[in-house]
Amino acid sequence: MSSQYLMDPKRAHHYNVEIGLADRLRNSSRAERKYLYSSVYEELYREVPYHPQLVRKSQGAEERAGLLELFDTLRPFLNPDTVYAEIGAGDCALTMLVAPHVRKAYAIDVSETVTRGASAPNLEVVLSDGIDIPVTATLIFSNQLMEHLHPDDARDQLANVFAALEPGGKYFCITPSRLTGPHDISRGIDEVARGFHLREYANRELADLFRSVGFARVEAFVRIRNFQTTLPLGVVTALETVVGWLPRSLGWRVSNLPILRRILDVQLIATRC
Repeated sequence: MSSQYLMDPKRAHHYNVEIGLADRLRNSSRAERKYLYSSVYEELYREVPYHPQLVRKSQGAEERAGLLELFDTLRPFLNPDTVYAEIGAGDCALTMLVAPHVRKAYAIDVSETVTRGASAPNLEVVLSDGIDIPVTATLIFSNQLMEHLHPDDARDQLANVFAALEPGGKYFCITPSRLTGPHDISRGIDEVARGFHLREYANRELADLFRSVGFARVEAFVRIRNFQTTLPLGVVTALETVVGWLPRSLGWRVSNLPILRRILDVQLIATRC
């Protein structure tokens, strides 16, 4: 640990609590995790009351700008007939923005604490065990979720996402790239994620998982400022391969260059045909 880290008692406390809870998840059985996702997050929020997910409910300008950028990203996928579901909705801020623009909006999360107080037209909060997707939707979205799943559960959740989508429905998944990480509380302390990012992915790895559950069409998504588009997945995975050839420290610096990071960030759109 760096001396800078040790000089920050709040971060030290958050780090120690989260690492302990994450290790409990990593070492748990599949049967235990059916109940454990909810309990470890509730314990985290009790032990770390200044956690970003809790304090973000009173958003500053930067947080609000990020939220509006996400909403703008989703706008082309929304219409009055859309049934929208957000997995890992957290404080439900994004789902509340989306809800008035769609027929129905589901905010799915494992924590009653963090979703408490969410309210908007057409909005329904759904508590889940972290794996099940107990709704039917035409558009499912997750942001900063996949990395929180135990690697042994990721395929099961994706299979449930596939089953929850109507034919022609889309799953839009954003998760931090392991090439630019770690991105959890261990960033700047450890070389790989040790907190609640139980596994961080590259585009190729996650796309392979998507295909394994039945998604035949998987595209990469890129947003740079106000421009956004889909790209053939091969373009992004080729860049990942080149970065992977570099020594670790150089590869990390290159992949964190602003434009490259926008391209390498894992943002996939999978369609159920």
